[in-house]
Amino acid sequence: MSERNAITVTETALEKVIELRAGEQDADQLALRIEVTGVQGVDYTYDLAFELLSEADQGDVPSHVGSGLTVLVPEQDISKLEGATLDLPTNGHQAGLVLRNPNRPDLGPNSVLDLSGTKEEQIQEVLVKRINPSIAAHGGFAELVRVEGTTVLVKLGGGCQGCGMANSTVTAGIEKTLVELVDGVEHVLDITDHASGESPYFADA
Repeated sequence: MSERNAITVTETALEKVIELRAGEQDADQLALRIEVTGVQGVDYTYDLAFELLSEADQGDVPSHVGSGLTVLVPEQDISKLEGATLDLPTNGHQAGLVLRNPNRPDLGPNSVLDLSGTKEEQIQEVLVKRINPSIAAHGGFAELVRVEGTTVLVKLGGGCQGCGMANSTVTAGIEKTLVELVDGVEHVLDITDHASGESPYFADA
């Protein structure tokens, strides 16, 4: 494994990670693994977990960030995480860690739709490849919550969250697109929690 510093860890985040690691078994032998797990809205989703450094995959890329901590990133995720920063939330009342990543998934309008899966999979495909790129200009995104019969329940985030135009965005844009492209969809319902903030990792219970 060749070392490469793809991710920056702030001093305050490093202190938090070391504190959390101290409560684990064999703490001094644990690395922090950060990997991309998928796409939500116009951003990647991530998984952060401690694992024994001795059990790291051959393709993992390590970086030593200080205080005896090694961060592991799968080789295939390096380009997606290059320049990212692990930090504490800006909201002082929110616990955990936040990964701020300048990179975005390629969700161009010419990306091919795969509508061969279940209804939920088809809806997710349309959200990721058609709807979210169109509202990304406003810094917003929509994500699937669940499907109830012919009704699709979504949550809005980013620039669409709390926006006065949110209802018209859902009805005129998201609903129209989903009804046209996915069989069995007739309505879209926005159930956004407009009071939520950044999504933390390792949030205190």
